[in-house]
Amino acid sequence: MKPLYAAAFLLLTLPLFACRKAGTPQAEGPRPHDVAGQTTGIGTDNTATRIDAMAVWKGATDACRSADPPGGDCMVEAMRATGATPAAVAAALRLAAQGQPGFVSGWNEQDGVGVATLTFPLRANTNQGTWLVDGDGRSIDVDKDVLAGNTKGGAAYKAFFDQHPDTLPFAPAQPAGTAPLPGGGVRLLYATPLRRCHACADDGMLTLGYDFDAQRRYTGRQVVEVR
Repeated sequence: MKPLYAAAFLLLTLPLFACRKAGTPQAEGPRPHDVAGQTTGIGTDNTATRIDAMAVWKGATDACRSADPPGGDCMVEAMRATGATPAAVAAALRLAAQGQPGFVSGWNEQDGVGVATLTFPLRANTNQGTWLVDGDGRSIDVDKDVLAGNTKGGAAYKAFFDQHPDTLPFAPAQPAGTAPLPGGGVRLLYATPLRRCHACADDGMLTLGYDFDAQRRYTGRQVVEVR
């Protein structure tokens, strides 16, 4: 009879073992990275931090001018020491990673689009900048690569740069108004001076339109005027 008991025991326990094994949770795979990179939220894969009013910091960074080496690490530590919010620190870390030590110093909204003012206290020139933040949390730097992709600016664009081949855009771009777009969208206008050097007189002005749909998602930029 003992072999029969053993066989019965196996028949009872094998299904139970199989159920337990099937119910064992599998190890969680790697979480997807932020494929949009610097144009979206900030932080680690699971702790993205949206740029908004909470990213603003109003402290001083004078001591960082004499730091060795001067730059983003000192600025971030100064921010942490003065109780900066996680969003403010995350924004500063992002700028430091781009080789642009700075922080978000102001925030407002223009027709439903977030406008973050950036301060770069360690620069000799161009101490301010602007990020536009769309409805999905993506940020657009209005001073980045403003001449890139603008070959469709038309005859006026080509004529200006044919006449002024040595001219360059000098940040910061300045707000130049808004314009409505079909379907409830909006275009935010930013104008950048064009000149040959920092001390030179302006040769002209390039105005770009940053377009957002009715949900304030960024859809692209356009050359509006070159004069």
